[in-house]
Amino acid sequence: MVATAALQSIGRRVLDALLPPRCLGCGTLVEEPGALCAACWDKAAFIAPPQCARCGLPFELAPAEPAPAEGAECAACVADPPRFDRARAVMRYDGVARGLVLRFKHADATHGAPGFARWMARAGAGLLADCDLIAPVPLHRWRLLWRRYNQSALLALALGRIAGRPVVVDLLARRRHTPSQGRLDRARRRANVAGAFAVRRAHAATLGGRRILLVDDVMTTGATVEECARVLKRAGAGAVDVLTLARVVRAP
Repeated sequence: MVATAALQSIGRRVLDALLPPRCLGCGTLVEEPGALCAACWDKAAFIAPPQCARCGLPFELAPAEPAPAEGAECAACVADPPRFDRARAVMRYDGVARGLVLRFKHADATHGAPGFARWMARAGAGLLADCDLIAPVPLHRWRLLWRRYNQSALLALALGRIAGRPVVVDLLARRRHTPSQGRLDRARRRANVAGAFAVRRAHAATLGGRRILLVDDVMTTGATVEECARVLKRAGAGAVDVLTLARVVRAP
């Protein structure tokens, strides 16, 4: 055991000498792989309490305004409760986070997955502790063929290793290729993904009463993860939580 650890340490130092770790945000040299430099860290808008107990939206409070009571939900969740049970995200999808996600998603920057998963494990510690299994939001097979990897599956696998929880990367299937959600409003996003997902028959019997942690890279309006949650619960899941690297936070 000691010898193995020593060999791993030596291997790490050799690798760092040949390929020095660089900031996931700007590429400057950093102390360890999967990290941000101090400047990028300061610019990243990490999400922290107080936040909605349901969707994880950070509450915008005036300086003297008291924090909401524990378990408080935002107005949107009270008016129209989402189909998932809880959602949490690491950071707001702007500035540094937007660059991180786009490079991870479209520029083959898959080396960031372990570092992102460590951040997600902290932001969603309660969700990970309660879950029975982890599953990613799936890509349609044509998009997967074009992109060559599912970034959500990479995050799910890395989270599973950190938390010691089983990961089922093909729990859900994307039955039809949907247009990009990028420029759609909430109502059209919901319509766009309605009926787009299904639980694979091979895994349907394993869902009974279990708590699923659904993993994705970004939550915008929540339409995609809500549809996934609806499908999972209809197939027998007891609860569905959501954990993402980033989320859109619109000004009230």
